[in-house]
Amino acid sequence: MIEIELDGKKVDIVEGSMIMHAAEKAGTYIPHFCYHKKLSIAASCRMCLVDVEKLPKPMPACATPVTQGMVVHTKTEKAIKAQKSVMEFLLINHPLDCPICDQGGECQLQDLAVGYGGMTSRYEEEKRVVFHKDIGPLISMEEMSRCIHCTRCVRFGQEIAGIMELGMSHRGEHAEIETFVGQSVDSELSGNMIDICPVGALTSKPFRYSARTWELSRRKSVSPHDSTGANLIVQVKNDRVMRVVPLENEAVNECWIADRDRFSYEALNSEHRLNAPMVKQGGEWKTVDWKTALEYVANGLKSIKADHGASSLGALVSPHSTLEELYLAGALIRGLGSENIDYRLRNAEFEVNQTGARYLGMAISDLSNLQSVLVVGSDLRKDHPLFAQRIRQAVRGGCELSAISSQPISWAMAVRHGRVLPSSEWVQTLADIAAAVAAEKNVPAPQMGQVSESAQLIARSLLTGERKAILLGNAAAHHSQANQLLALAQWIGTHAGAVVGYLTEAANTVGAQLAGALPGEHGLNAGQMLKGALKACVLLNNEPQFDSAAGASATEAFQSCEMVVTLSPFKANMAFSDVLLPVSPFTETSGTFINAEGRVQSFHAVVKPLGEARPAWKVLRALANTLNLPGFDFDSSKDVLAHLLSGGDGTVFDQVPANRLSNAASLSTTSVPSQVEPCVAEIYQLDGIVRRASALQMTTDAKVAGIQEVAA
Repeated sequence: MIEIELDGKKVDIVEGSMIMHAAEKAGTYIPHFCYHKKLSIAASCRMCLVDVEKLPKPMPACATPVTQGMVVHTKTEKAIKAQKSVMEFLLINHPLDCPICDQGGECQLQDLAVGYGGMTSRYEEEKRVVFHKDIGPLISMEEMSRCIHCTRCVRFGQEIAGIMELGMSHRGEHAEIETFVGQSVDSELSGNMIDICPVGALTSKPFRYSARTWELSRRKSVSPHDSTGANLIVQVKNDRVMRVVPLENEAVNECWIADRDRFSYEALNSEHRLNAPMVKQGGEWKTVDWKTALEYVANGLKSIKADHGASSLGALVSPHSTLEELYLAGALIRGLGSENIDYRLRNAEFEVNQTGARYLGMAISDLSNLQSVLVVGSDLRKDHPLFAQRIRQAVRGGCELSAISSQPISWAMAVRHGRVLPSSEWVQTLADIAAAVAAEKNVPAPQMGQVSESAQLIARSLLTGERKAILLGNAAAHHSQANQLLALAQWIGTHAGAVVGYLTEAANTVGAQLAGALPGEHGLNAGQMLKGALKACVLLNNEPQFDSAAGASATEAFQSCEMVVTLSPFKANMAFSDVLLPVSPFTETSGTFINAEGRVQSFHAVVKPLGEARPAWKVLRALANTLNLPGFDFDSSKDVLAHLLSGGDGTVFDQVPANRLSNAASLSTTSVPSQVEPCVAEIYQLDGIVRRASALQMTTDAKVAGIQEVAA
């Protein structure tokens, strides 16, 4: 540590830091544009010029290293004059279109121009014009004349997203930011460029010209998509979601969110929304009131139970549902005498007698500091964009990444040891790695494995360093030999000193396990239910033809049911459902998601439910009351949460207790390879909300995967 003086205050700062870092520590604001705490230093805007004693001219705070005894002034006449001169240069070519700019009201240039800009311009020459560019359906580059060449967007692509999609061409007044050879910006994190742009050069295409920033109410929420649990600010106008931006949380999503977190809100206001309960009568759908719909469902379930027994009833629930919804769905089915409930819609193997909830096994923030990591069965960038971003930073810092996948993947980071082979060979490959670890450690190997050269390289990588992990992705979790993969990974992790964990697929995969959304001892699993083993089925927030391993065949299976009840925010499953109950998406209900690391994150509704839609926890409680089932006397979602996760003093845990989380698994002596590839959702087919977001469905990723028809 060294000591400097900043505006008369003593500041201790790590040697090698810049003046800007010292100012941040001291709480002193220095105006800037190109500097961003998560990006490398460019020193291109020069707005952060400060007065350093014994130096003849002002120095950029972001690019001037601190030295022992340095004396810095940020408010002297010399510093302010320099900053005002830079502002004058920045405004020479900037268009005077603040009244129509989407960035108006939250523009750094606009804010700083008030304090450092002049009242008039000394320049009379014509301002330059930069022609607009089409880079895809998410980001607008219509007004690139506003660009001040801070290069934040360029550095973001190169350093955070891992793909340098934007760059600066030409020089001087001809310089401009653009993609090259007419390419679009296709990163799964591209929307963050909108946030970090300090002017109105990069703006949101779906949000463009729809509201002014000062008209929007800002409310906190949590992403309902992947297992990161990204913290969000949902911006609302007239009870309508207009925009979603990140809420900074260093422990979870830092200051970034994935594009599906940012743009999926379009589905919430789409024509696909279900506004009122509907019942199918004589092959035609009719809108009914809630009382009629609930009584129809209750009478149907009681009748089927009487005719076929309680074991003919079941529920398939989505792990994108809230903890409260999942618990009440399970309690409803069990209250009717059935144990048939499951959230594992895409699984091929169904573990019984699971000892604890499968989870990441480590803190999300620790991913950024790994020294060695083996990823099995995950297209990391598409399945978990924010986890991929953290591991990318680790790789940039020297971490060795090894990967096992069934097809070539664009990792956007350096892969030291990669194996591409059919999923049916993954168990043998991990057995080979275990044998290589055993040979290196001189211990008995767990089962038949061969020490191949590739296995030896991965084993040695895992045996080096202190911070290491083996991460099982969605394809490994859905694998027909998922338990074997986990058990082998655990053996390797134990002997290599590596943490073993699941990346986990959905926003509430961990929560679904804790809420008991799993079949009981004599209950049917999702695979059995999807093959037509039920006479009555409740579907919560899912569309089996898109969200399950059964795919299109699920439609045929449900045709044989006497009653199918769909609880969804959308007009879903109309081909085989008998009742549609409109439930609220995450923006219209309170609830809780538990992310991959076991972090408990509750949220409130940010807008009123659309039409006659109601929170699913209320619908399930009302249905249970109609059926006269005991144990449903909850007045709020908080009551349900407290019932599930309260400590001895009644407070709700922020983190799931360690004794309720476990990745333990035992090796079986027999293992039958499967030739069927695990069922994994494409990046923009993950859930019903994402599937109905029009801008996301126009992206390159969606087009490559093939847009699925989601209308009924």
